[in-house]
Amino acid sequence: MNLLALDTSTEVCSCALYVSGEASSQHEIAPRQHAELILPMINNLLAEASLSPKQLDGIAFGKGPGSFTGLRIACGVVQGIAFGLDRPIIPISSLATLAQLAYIEFEWPHVAAAIDARMQEVYWGCYALDENHLMQLQEREQVCKPQAAMLPFSATWAGIGSGWQTYHEILSTTVGNMPIQQEKYPLASAMLPLAIDAFEKGQIVAPENALPTYLRNNVVQV
Repeated sequence: MNLLALDTSTEVCSCALYVSGEASSQHEIAPRQHAELILPMINNLLAEASLSPKQLDGIAFGKGPGSFTGLRIACGVVQGIAFGLDRPIIPISSLATLAQLAYIEFEWPHVAAAIDARMQEVYWGCYALDENHLMQLQEREQVCKPQAAMLPFSATWAGIGSGWQTYHEILSTTVGNMPIQQEKYPLASAMLPLAIDAFEKGQIVAPENALPTYLRNNVVQV
């Protein structure tokens, strides 16, 4: 199995490549530069792996929530590649990727992922580890005021993401104090385990059906 993954939903531009059990990745914190960076990153990874794009079996992307512009960039890139190669797309939640990163780096089994949504709101999703070491959504993802954030059940939770950085005091009051990593972002390398699982389960879409998940209804068109 050969999979490409990319995420441009936040300040970080990242991509990762999975080739027959081996993974490689690149990422850079570069706000407003994702459109210039993502294709060279992809080409570099493919070149380093001596892999032709035609050898890819699928392309995963961070479908959101996150930056409206960043999500459109990711969606446009994966659609262009997938249309050209006639390959399926694997949409993966950016909050799920963030939660998976928390497990990979800190071995936290219960994670409250929060991305700063601006407008005094957070993108919020709570995840729990399953028997396959994959993070699974509990209840639903949402965009909400930090005062309205809730945990789905009692457990030893940890928090990750830029939402915790911006609204740490409010969230700590709302859901309680917990270990947090606030300067962490969704990375394509952490997306790979989720993408591999989704691909094997057939949770794929045709390029024309690969759409961003904004969570907000009032998306500004620019």
